[in-house]
Amino acid sequence: MKRNVFLLAFAQAMMMTGNSLIVATSSLVGFLLAEDKSLATIPLALQFLATMLSSIPASFIMQRIGRRNGFVLGLLLGGLGAATAVAAILGQDFWLFCVATLLVGMFNGFGIYYRFAAADVASETYKARAISYVMAGGVVAAFIGPNLANWTNGIMGTPEFAGSYAALLGIYALSLIALFFLDIPRPGAQVIHAHGRPLRAIASQPAFVVAVLAGMLGYGIMVLVMTATPLAMKGHAHSFSDTAFVIQWHVFGMFAPSFFTGALIQRFGVLNVLLWGALLNLACVGINFLGTDVWHFWLALFLLGVGWNFLFVGATSLLTETYTEVEKAKTQALNDFIVFTTVTVASLSAGWLQHHYGWQAVNAGVLPSILVILMAVLWLRLRRVPVPATG
Repeated sequence: MKRNVFLLAFAQAMMMTGNSLIVATSSLVGFLLAEDKSLATIPLALQFLATMLSSIPASFIMQRIGRRNGFVLGLLLGGLGAATAVAAILGQDFWLFCVATLLVGMFNGFGIYYRFAAADVASETYKARAISYVMAGGVVAAFIGPNLANWTNGIMGTPEFAGSYAALLGIYALSLIALFFLDIPRPGAQVIHAHGRPLRAIASQPAFVVAVLAGMLGYGIMVLVMTATPLAMKGHAHSFSDTAFVIQWHVFGMFAPSFFTGALIQRFGVLNVLLWGALLNLACVGINFLGTDVWHFWLALFLLGVGWNFLFVGATSLLTETYTEVEKAKTQALNDFIVFTTVTVASLSAGWLQHHYGWQAVNAGVLPSILVILMAVLWLRLRRVPVPATG
């Protein structure tokens, strides 16, 4: 079990390294390649769109062919996307770059299930920690992704960033090698053909409603602010090395808490951890309202990352309470489809908001979502009979 969790954590680390590299560079590549500069964040938005659209088929494909085979299929799509991105940048083709990010997004549609795969192989008492440890693999991404983008920025000459996307091929190759050692049994015929409760019955549970709200709004808040950050920093005359530094600490904030988020959930309860995540997002917005120096971006994005971690790990943990083994595929698919629909809308909105209304409007735009999360978690807390925390 622990070997599988380690391998999944490594695969998560490689996926998030690639994603953090893309986050740091894609809007800048889009800005360089697009004639209409307000379209700069479209490639990243299309990546999230592809993740959204592939999340449901990916879940059912893996139910039939197994987790490992599904993850390998996703990685092959990711590798094709990385190669296409290099060709697009060298050829100065904005729309081909959009195709590349679509392919990477399809890979992510499989990769987002790394955390659920960890829950599959873990005991009931170890589930929250297993999910948390796999998410902790993203700490590697904090140090490698943005720095790799910076180091490889000009290795292929001009135009910028072609070398950065060439580096994605190596990242995906390492992940592919690791997955061949993954040992998760394929689902039996009973699981494949059984149906369980209707999806409507599962989705009507209060815990499911709150898990989805916290997951989708927490992720949407993070993506809206994060996607606009490189453009906002460029607009305030900060260098790309400063932007890479801010994104590095943001990604570190997203995944470093995962070493102890599972323990916090066991000790204080999942609802308290969700509340802390929402309050950290509120602190992020407050700091962004105070100024636009590098340290404002750095601290705000770090807090945004930690808040996302508490909300996403907490929401994933809460979601696992709402389904049985035979209901797993359709419940996880519905959850991630809703989450990445929200993420797609947020990423599409980021460039438009930043270009037309500015950084303050981006931050003001997330306040209603933070309020909804707080109200939803408090509502579920009132509905639940208090259970003593363990730890």
